[in-house]
Amino acid sequence: MTQALATGAAAIARRIADVIDPVFALIDDWQHDLEARLTAEPEPRAADLDPAVAATVAAELDRRGTLITGAGFVAAPGYLADAPWHLAWWLSDGNPFRGVPARGIRRLDAVSDPDAESFRDYTTLEWWRVPERTGTRHLTGPYVDYLCTDDYTVTVTTPVTIDGEMVGLVGADMYVARLEQVLAPVLRDADRTLTVVNATGRIVTSTDPHRATGALLRIDGLPEALAPLRGAEAEGRETEPARLPGGADVVPCGDTSLALVAE
Repeated sequence: MTQALATGAAAIARRIADVIDPVFALIDDWQHDLEARLTAEPEPRAADLDPAVAATVAAELDRRGTLITGAGFVAAPGYLADAPWHLAWWLSDGNPFRGVPARGIRRLDAVSDPDAESFRDYTTLEWWRVPERTGTRHLTGPYVDYLCTDDYTVTVTTPVTIDGEMVGLVGADMYVARLEQVLAPVLRDADRTLTVVNATGRIVTSTDPHRATGALLRIDGLPEALAPLRGAEAEGRETEPARLPGGADVVPCGDTSLALVAE
């Protein structure tokens, strides 16, 4: 990788990380607040917790220009005394989920009865499974989120832990379309084709209009170059850039688990 190419790609990757990092920092703050609150509760109940979660996330969901379209807390099954399965999740004014008109933030109407036909076991989903396994933050997507947005979404979740036990997750959803709008000025001035991918090579956004969101970017050597990102995410560290056999550069976007592919 030449110094000029490495420097240019690295600068853009850093700017991408600068867009995502404030969301991570916000979720970390929510995690700490909820852990402190739940530690003080001898028998946590959804009836008491939900107003606190709503108050925690409301300011960001209401903030003009926010990247976040939904946020909240998802409880581990059986943790809350009055709600064995529970999503305390709120949607922003800009999230017209299932055709509901945008009239301020509102509670996600989730099915919590495991005997109901439309019930979905959220512990089988990636945004739950990976943080449960690794004990740390995870970025899921882009994927079509049929639970909260019905659109291409990136979800960031991090464990809420009490006395060494994961009692749930706190997290946020971001529309990929909104991310594309924010990242477009960062990417458009480069003289190379730039594609932002997640740790498994799925496309978040690209300057090549023929590359669809959510599709796998198929370039020789890319899976191997991205493999360190998956381990680094669990450890909260950054990885090194790589040069692919065809000449493309793969540059991690900080510790976001996203990477910039510059061709």
